[in-house]
Amino acid sequence: MTTPQISERSAAALVARFLKARGVDRVFALCGGHIMPMWMRLDAEGIRIIDVRDERAAVYMAHAHAELTGSLGVALVTAGPGVTNAMTGIANAFVARAQVLVLSGTPPRGQENRGALQDMVHTDFVRPITRYARTVREPDLLPGELAEALARAAGEGGEPGPVYLDIPVDTQRAEVTPAVQLPELFAPRPLRQIQPDPAEVAAAVELLWSAKRPLVISGRGAKGAGPALRRLLDATGALYLDTGESRGLVSDDHPGVVAAMRGSVMAEADLIVTVGRRLDFQLAYGSPAIFGDAKFLRIADCAAELRDNRRGAAEVFANVAATLEAMLALAAAGKRASATDRAWAQTVRAQHEARAAKLAASMARAEPGSDGLMHPNRLLAALRAALPEDAVVIADGGDFLSFARVGLPAATYLDPGSLGCIGVGTPFGVAAALACPGRTVVVATGDGAFGFNAMEIDTAARHRAPVLIVVANNGSWAIEVRDQQETHGRVVGTRLQFADHAAMARAFGLHGERVERAEDLDGAIRRALGALREGRPALLDVLVTPEAASSDAKSGLAWVPDLQALGAWDDAEKNWRAASRTN
Repeated sequence: MTTPQISERSAAALVARFLKARGVDRVFALCGGHIMPMWMRLDAEGIRIIDVRDERAAVYMAHAHAELTGSLGVALVTAGPGVTNAMTGIANAFVARAQVLVLSGTPPRGQENRGALQDMVHTDFVRPITRYARTVREPDLLPGELAEALARAAGEGGEPGPVYLDIPVDTQRAEVTPAVQLPELFAPRPLRQIQPDPAEVAAAVELLWSAKRPLVISGRGAKGAGPALRRLLDATGALYLDTGESRGLVSDDHPGVVAAMRGSVMAEADLIVTVGRRLDFQLAYGSPAIFGDAKFLRIADCAAELRDNRRGAAEVFANVAATLEAMLALAAAGKRASATDRAWAQTVRAQHEARAAKLAASMARAEPGSDGLMHPNRLLAALRAALPEDAVVIADGGDFLSFARVGLPAATYLDPGSLGCIGVGTPFGVAAALACPGRTVVVATGDGAFGFNAMEIDTAARHRAPVLIVVANNGSWAIEVRDQQETHGRVVGTRLQFADHAAMARAFGLHGERVERAEDLDGAIRRALGALREGRPALLDVLVTPEAASSDAKSGLAWVPDLQALGAWDDAEKNWRAASRTN
């Protein structure tokens, strides 16, 4: 049997050269015959292949890499089940609007539609969850298709998000005509920035500088605008809420931050400024039932973050950083004084500080459950004390995510996002450890979420990704257990076992410890961080009580109310709608 050689003039070689020219230095992948030509040429070009244990993890890692570096994340998955396995990761990147390229292969063209191994029309599957999806059968079309795919991923002319290309394996082996390999297709290009319209900027300034109780809420689209956002808060005295998409842009010690007063400040504000943020379920869809008579100012560089659910009294469709800078310049030129009620802002900030301090103090002394197991907040308090300020924190899970989201501060933060895609923690952590050398990377995950991609600890070990995975092990899908107990009076299929995840970690070469007592936490965390400094990943399996009730478990997220995500919001929405019918 002769194995076809992969020429340096092949389509597979062109893919590798193209990615290298665009700055890609690593690809997250799982091998297979239908992608082997590209696999080998990537390696020949010096692009590092981070080989994973499941294709969805490859896409998760590409997603995290894109979020943390601001550059393209690339996943390479094989045909058939490789693509179907990857689809959850693609869907999560789609909802998160993450800049990801997914590459795959198909059977040779001569075997199409004949029942070949893994012969499926992948593009039909992935088209609804990608910004661009193509099968490239003609090798000479590949340079243009790659260039277009990357432009779509970055959001040039539309929403950013994942893109997909697959190439028949014989096309990968075929030669590409040198004449079509135009230099301009390979050259990196800065994303075209939409400049703000002066009239829209003037309307935004008038609205914000006139507001007495302005509240700024940031999201994905604000990521490149941190300095301008902070100056805007300073200039206006507006209060500020971040979300998981933008956490860390404004430090917790900024006087505008009022995260602990989220519910009340949303109701009190007379102007809501969304900065690159959708009004999704986490923000009550912008409903007047929650936000009252507040006006909205929407600022975004993509339509999905500009006019979903509520239109603004003023809207600016442009690069977010440029918009905020233009607003500041116009207000300064006009010597505009902000009308913000400083007494109101200071009162809310003081309430936030008091509530945050009370939470921090209570976490460290949280009582164990009747089963003798520690409260999850004891674990989070120990992590808070041990982690450096610049740590990269990834929170994952259902119930435990609710505790970690509130109890674990972070300058850089990732979580499952608005798709609720639990299981991202370990893959995100591996990618973060590789993308952020020298920084401490910790994954705080529930045991249920950890189980989705637990085998990726093998990837962490083989690639020496120094990530600390902390598993809060309560032996259950706790948020669902509580809902079943309280709503239905019995528990069905939501109990897990208190598996020894640390033993599993040690079997794969990680530093692994099982922690059963709160007094043993500090030493275990210290030893785990020591392993990271030696370049070795670590896992702590910490037994926590399933009896602890998180805010999400109490709020209604588990039982899914009809109109709003949270029970209190749902009641308010129903009352508001009922009142409109009687007036």
